[in-house]
Amino acid sequence: MLNAVAAALLTSAIIIPPGAPNETPPPDHITIDVVTVNGSGCPAGTAAVAVSPDNKAFTVTYSDYLAQIGVGARPTDFRKNCQLNLRVNVPQGFTYGIAQADYRGFAHLERGAYAVQKANYYFQGMSQNDSASHRYNGPHSDGWQATDQTEVAAIVYSPCGEKRNFNINTELRVYPGSSNTATTTSFVSMDSTDGAIDTTYQFSWKTCP
Repeated sequence: MLNAVAAALLTSAIIIPPGAPNETPPPDHITIDVVTVNGSGCPAGTAAVAVSPDNKAFTVTYSDYLAQIGVGARPTDFRKNCQLNLRVNVPQGFTYGIAQADYRGFAHLERGAYAVQKANYYFQGMSQNDSASHRYNGPHSDGWQATDQTEVAAIVYSPCGEKRNFNINTELRVYPGSSNTATTTSFVSMDSTDGAIDTTYQFSWKTCP
């Protein structure tokens, strides 16, 4: 993951101009405020955000994010989604983008059934990036993990000197395919048996002019 340093490194004679990516995050700790949480996959009180101690990533923890079909499922349960609106408070002189997103969860899919996980993110007032999707086919009864990685040249940064909230849209869907939903249940979750699983977003930093 690429980050950014100040324009002149105090510990080196190398001069790095504003906006040049580097691997040193801001020296001051950042904070993240959850402005709004909306969606069937993240009812009130079931999503939490934490920043890593090294300022290189933040983690979203879900405790009730599950899509299912079949026995015991309602017709609307096949699709669950969550939109997080976050205010990322960064030290003055820095801005950030998201270089990588890691998603984890658990799925039980009967033979013939399949699940799809989708995600995209964007800054307030800016265009949404294309959704990245991952498909999982049954039979499957195990954890799953997906990584969306952005090329360095394609990372979108929050505009310098502006306060723009960061939006994360995620979605889980389960499709019956050829499985028999009258006698079986298939599901996919972005949580675990202990009620929490982490979704990690890796920061990329730049210095502002």
